[in-house]
Amino acid sequence: MPACPYIQIEAKRGWQVIRNWSTRLAHTSVEYRPISKLLIANRGEIACRVVRTARKMGVRTVAVYSEPDKNSMHVAMADEAYHIGPAASQESYLRADKILSVVQQSGAQAVHPGYGFLSENVEFAEQCAKERIIFVGPPATAIRDMGIKSTSKKIMSEAGVPIIGGYHGDDQSDSRLRKEAENIGFPVMIKAVRGGGGKGMRIAMTPEEFEDQLESARREATKAFGDDVMLIEKFVERPRHVEVQ
Repeated sequence: MPACPYIQIEAKRGWQVIRNWSTRLAHTSVEYRPISKLLIANRGEIACRVVRTARKMGVRTVAVYSEPDKNSMHVAMADEAYHIGPAASQESYLRADKILSVVQQSGAQAVHPGYGFLSENVEFAEQCAKERIIFVGPPATAIRDMGIKSTSKKIMSEAGVPIIGGYHGDDQSDSRLRKEAENIGFPVMIKAVRGGGGKGMRIAMTPEEFEDQLESARREATKAFGDDVMLIEKFVERPRHVEVQ
């Protein structure tokens, strides 16, 4: 049985968008420099995995840690470790200035952000480039285009790629977000525009619970990403997850 023409058309459109986007990134200048010391701007298992891989490659590692993490495994495994602040991530792992200061103190040539925290922070990636620090991850242009959900939805929409209807505007007042949720129709999904890993997301099944869910999403987004800007989408039950890497 032949595939649905609509699906074929949209798949081709999506491929064209991805190909054009990738081509644009291909023209970004790339400088290759040796790495002898790597700072890992993360904690826990992801930091431990990076340490193990770096060690196999003969690269020395620098860990950073908040006060409660001073006895953590990633701190013990790394060749060097630096204290960067208290328990709150917005005062430690999300502080780009502290991370970059440790890079300078330690003499590391590169930063591996892991996932979460600063890994999708375009300003951090740009600052690394300005200071000639190797950012182990995608270029800042890719993070800017795809890392902020409101921006990526705008790009996809303009390219003709089907997206879930919703609101991702600049007006972030409670009243505006509630009005947009009512226009979309409940249930709705509340998402942090800089979110990832399922954090900063809440489902509001009815108008009565919207404010509580919005506030909960904002709190979690602020704690995890240092940003509480939200978008509102129609909640899709039993969705199929299709991811482009």
